[in-house]
Amino acid sequence: QVQLVESGGGSVQAGRSLRLSCAASGTIFSINSMGWYRQAPGNQRELVATITSGGSTSYADSLKGRFTISRDNAKNTIYLEMNSLKPEDTAVYYCNADISQRRFGISWNYWGQGTQVTVSS
Repeated sequence: QVQLVESGGGSVQAGRSLRLSCAASGTIFSINSMGWYRQAPGNQRELVATITSGGSTSYADSLKGRFTISRDNAKNTIYLEMNSLKPEDTAVYYCNADISQRRFGISWNYWGQGTQVTVSS
C-alpha cells in the first residue's frame, strides 16, 4: 500500500555529480523522517542522510559538504545531491521513510528497492 521508488542512479566518473530521487506513493496520511542509506558489497548498510518533515537534516560525518538531502513535502519526494563523487561512494542507495497511513495511526518504516551508484576512477 506504500511504495518508495528511487531513481537517478547510474555510472559516473570520479569528481562528477549525481542526483537521486525517492518518491513515496500509496495510502499516505503523513510522512515523518525520510532518509538515504547505502550499502556497498561486503559492507553493512549505513546512514547517508536524513531529513524531517520540518526540513531538519543530518548527515554521516564523512559525507558532510559533498552530499545534500532535500525534500518536497507536496510531492512526497526526497532528493540526494551527490557532488565530487569518489569510487568509495559506489553502493546501492536506499530510500527510507517513516509513514503513517491514517490520522492518529502509528508510523511504519518503509524501504525502497535501491538504486545502484557506481563511481569509476
